[in-house]
Amino acid sequence: MEYYNYIKSLHLIFVITWFAGLFYIPRLFVYHIEAAQEAEPKRTILVDQLKLMTKRLWFIITWPSAVLASLFAFWMLYLMPGWLQQPWMHVKLGFVVLLYIYHFKCHLIYKELQNDVVKWTSNQMRIWNEGTTIILFAVIFLVIVRDAVNWIYGVIGIILLGVLLMLGIKLYKRIRSKNPNA
Repeated sequence: MEYYNYIKSLHLIFVITWFAGLFYIPRLFVYHIEAAQEAEPKRTILVDQLKLMTKRLWFIITWPSAVLASLFAFWMLYLMPGWLQQPWMHVKLGFVVLLYIYHFKCHLIYKELQNDVVKWTSNQMRIWNEGTTIILFAVIFLVIVRDAVNWIYGVIGIILLGVLLMLGIKLYKRIRSKNPNA
């Protein structure tokens, strides 16, 4: 068990890089959506560059990090099977399932944009981008506090966080409408 902390460290490193990818990919999607509305030749130059950037981020950082974070997580659960009896772990794993659903949806959006299919507005994508933040807050609090019994407070906190994020997005949209370069 002396190597447990090394496995845990590697798990955390890949969780961080996975989240970094999931935080940044929707931001690139926003830029891609906005670039698709530009006039030529600016449109083609920007869209081609953004396609390359998202491809590299997605397949060099985000996907490998997701796989490695999960492998190290399974390894930790193998070494500490008692955690699977803990209510907080059940809730955490539920959020991990949501994170993977979010990840797969981002993959579908990635494929659409790579094929020049734009179904989202930049504002919708900004809101979508906050999904990762909500999941991150939930998982971190569950892991640190380890109390699924008081999950009602966590749900209230997540809702309040969501409201604050939406207010921030509305404020940013208002600022941006007054100053397009903001």
